[in-house]
Amino acid sequence: MNKNILVINGNPKSESFCKVLASHYIKSSEQGNDVRLISINSLEFDPNLNFGYSGEYALEADLIYFQQSVAWAEHVVFIFPVWWGGMPAKLKGLIDRTFLPDFAFKYKSNNPMPEKLLKNKSADIILTMDAIPFYHRWIQGDPVYRQLKRTTLRFCGFNKVSATYIGSIINSSEKQRDNWVKQVARLAKKV
Repeated sequence: MNKNILVINGNPKSESFCKVLASHYIKSSEQGNDVRLISINSLEFDPNLNFGYSGEYALEADLIYFQQSVAWAEHVVFIFPVWWGGMPAKLKGLIDRTFLPDFAFKYKSNNPMPEKLLKNKSADIILTMDAIPFYHRWIQGDPVYRQLKRTTLRFCGFNKVSATYIGSIINSSEKQRDNWVKQVARLAKKV
């Protein structure tokens, strides 16, 4: 069954292991699917939501394209490094500026729970880190996955969100990196 898949390389560096993983995810999922890649390092936008949700913002062209791609996608793949227990600031800014009321969710009068506007979508979150995944998940409490899954994607209607943890990158060998590339390729074939 043909699916629309959006792969987001959320590492702001132009060359990174996240770029390698994104490339292999795309190669492994292209057959029978329509796949788009968005690399955050090539997007130009102001990441600050200066007035919260109370002000009107004109979206830059890259943000409009990003919203169109999220709306188009049935499956969204986030690939990014964990920095200080969270996502890179530019990726957080992308979410802040695009997952807006009337696009991702909508409040109704007399109801504190929003209508979810991004329903029937799934996501893979692929996290690279210099820490050992066990430490990130069980000692630090898995903060970035919890935030992205629960308070963003599920809040907006995504119904299935899974995580893959890759690390420790900083001390990894070529063989370990090759194994992680194969792991991501297998993940892509399951979509």
